[in-house]
Amino acid sequence: MKPQPIPPGPGQESVWDYPRPARLEDTQKHIRVIFNDIVIAQTQHAKRVLETSHPPTYYIPPEDIELEYLTQTPRKTWCEWKGWCQYYNIFVNGKNAQYGAWSYFEPTPDFVPMKNYFGFYARLMDACYVDDQVVTPQSGEYYSGWITKEIVGPFKGEPGTMGW
Repeated sequence: MKPQPIPPGPGQESVWDYPRPARLEDTQKHIRVIFNDIVIAQTQHAKRVLETSHPPTYYIPPEDIELEYLTQTPRKTWCEWKGWCQYYNIFVNGKNAQYGAWSYFEPTPDFVPMKNYFGFYARLMDACYVDDQVVTPQSGEYYSGWITKEIVGPFKGEPGTMGW
């Protein structure tokens, strides 16, 4: 079934206006990631990836992350647009988020600016924020977008979207 994009209102973006292949851009929005009541990442120097049908995925520079809470795993994946990434477990005061974060250690040329930045699965965190707004995680086990009131869909990952 072909998706019916929701028309964006004032100050909103439609994921159906995002490009394919994906595009990387800087953002100065205040990004925060909270896990087990600890702010494990916070920045105003993030990057975001925009891709058709997906809410933005935010990437945080390593200097703005409490890296002692992240442990590298053997898991690696390849994205045809972004390159090779490595996954990390997050462990804070007895609570674990398996594969809760990832980082592109060998990005493709268009994504070199986010090399070694970290993405976080909002669905595995206590809360993730864009400015002061709590994000809604993109549906689906595989997807990592962050939905805010400024982003309209429908979004890939929701039931019935596998063929998009």
